[in-house]
Parts: sequence; structure tokens; C-alpha cells
Amino acid sequence: MNKIKRLASLAALLLASVGAQAQVAVIVNSKSPTASMTADQVASIFLGKSNTLPSGATAAPVDQAESAAVRELFYSKVTGKQAAQVKAAWSRLVFSGKATPPKEMGSSADVKKFVAANPDAIGYIEKSAVDGSVKVVLSVD
Repeated sequence: MNKIKRLASLAALLLASVGAQAQVAVIVNSKSPTASMTADQVASIFLGKSNTLPSGATAAPVDQAESAAVRELFYSKVTGKQAAQVKAAWSRLVFSGKATPPKEMGSSADVKKFVAANPDAIGYIEKSAVDGSVKVVLSVD
């Protein structure tokens, strides 16, 4: 039994250290006039409280797949909410007709491609996936 507890503790530490190293980059189109955003500004867009970028343009937010680890990390770090809480909040907004949830993409590569092709798009990907096709407006460790 002691060996199982030690292995479980070791596994938990390993997972925590891997999660701690992951970084999320909130990205916009490389030609966007938006240079940086606060976590509150980003959270407002992804929680349906605002649909405007700092430039005044209507934001076109894009989400990762529900199963993506980067999605859980993004929502917990930027909004302080679990993905399930975010989903419930969006369900209420959609039901009331107040907002439309972000478009969902299958991978970080898909998100990056969408953001690179749409001037008002905003999304998030692993920081390691960032290249010159997009601009980072917020980094989350």
C-alpha cells in the first residue's frame, strides 16, 4: 500500500510539473492593431461579456476542442473558471439569445490558421506553436 501511495504522489508531482511548464499564448492576426490585452479583456471576450477587441473591431473568438489540455489551462488561468463552468455559462447565454459561443477548432494548428486568415480573430494556442503568422497579445504561464 505504501508503494502505491508513493507512486501516486510521484505521478501527481510529475503531472504538476508538466502542467506548470505549459504556456498559453493568446493570439490575434499579425496585422491587427491590437498590441496587447489584459487577462480581463480576453476573459470578457471568451465568456461572452464583450465582443469587441481593444481596437474597436468586433472580435471573432475561436476555441480549442473540449478535449484539448490547452483549453482547460487557458480557461483556468485567464478566467479563473473550469471548462465545465464556462460551458454552463455559454449554455445560459445561448439559451437567452444574448451571445454565440466561440467557434471551436480541432487543434492549435487549426486555431493559428484561422486567426492568421481573419483580421478580427482571437484565439489561444500553446506558446511553443507561435510563429510569424500571428501576434501574441497575452502570455499565460
